[in-house]
Amino acid sequence: MQSYWPSGSVCLGALGRRPQRRRLDGLAHARDAIDAHRAKPQFVAPGAPFDASKCGAGKKMLSIPNTSGNPFLKGIIERETVAGKELGFTVQEWQNQGQPSQWVQGMEFAVRNGFRLIDLISGVDPRTLEPQVRAARAAGVKTMVSHFYDPSQSVSPLVAASLPVSFNTIGKLLADWVILRTNGNGNVVLVVSDEVPPTGPLVQGFNDELKQYCPDCKVLQRINVGVTEWGTTIRPAVQAALLANPRANFVIPIYDSMAQFVVPAVQITGKQSSVKIATFNGTPFVLDYVREGKVDMDIGESLDWIARATIDGYLRADCGLPVPKNIGVPFLYLRRQ
Repeated sequence: MQSYWPSGSVCLGALGRRPQRRRLDGLAHARDAIDAHRAKPQFVAPGAPFDASKCGAGKKMLSIPNTSGNPFLKGIIERETVAGKELGFTVQEWQNQGQPSQWVQGMEFAVRNGFRLIDLISGVDPRTLEPQVRAARAAGVKTMVSHFYDPSQSVSPLVAASLPVSFNTIGKLLADWVILRTNGNGNVVLVVSDEVPPTGPLVQGFNDELKQYCPDCKVLQRINVGVTEWGTTIRPAVQAALLANPRANFVIPIYDSMAQFVVPAVQITGKQSSVKIATFNGTPFVLDYVREGKVDMDIGESLDWIARATIDGYLRADCGLPVPKNIGVPFLYLRRQ
């Protein structure tokens, strides 16, 4: 009969079995959670069919990302533009470098130039633009938010519609991957951006899952980097963290566009064989990292699905139809076979 006790350990009766049983239960839980997100997702309609071409024809939407340097957001907007053309619905990106003053300019541009909708996509907090959102609403321009709020968070009453994502669930799924891949012994360097509001629920989910299902897992260091500083700060910060924490076996950049700076940090420290990277979003260049073995796993979302779900939800809101409760885009564990 196979023993689950590691070599050199001593069974101390019920007292000794209890932590081991908890570890095995945690591994089983993580395996089940991962298996549930490995199957090919099935489309579920967000509501009753409606004539999107009739609703969207001749209208314009300005999408304002938190920075145009984020490949994930840029990819979504590019796909929104393509989907919009199919409906006669114009989508335009407001190019910016992540400065709030540039977001303000974008809001004012939309009002001056006859846009019907403003999309604050995944990172621009409407509370930071309250005067501009109010001015837009007074001018008949609706401000909407996509891929930004977790369902647990209160939505600004100023926005006309919100399509939330369960960031808390993402945090738990990232933790489950760490649990399973380290056999319940994860030592994590966590890379976050606290200025982005959904970071809170995501990190809470990650920490809660480790606490409940992995008593021997630890977050060794938490690195907080502002969005506009990713390119200059993440690589040296992660490099220093790995050198200071030789027991680290995972780096979790919670948004996968961070990975372009994390991968070199792991390589520079020579820890490719001992430190894995797992992340979230499904940005195409990070999927290349997964294929190349530089990133162990990416919890992927379909950028095309996000783009079309966003336009669908926004047009439903603009045409007086019920708004979907969430963006409705499934999560899928993506790793090299």
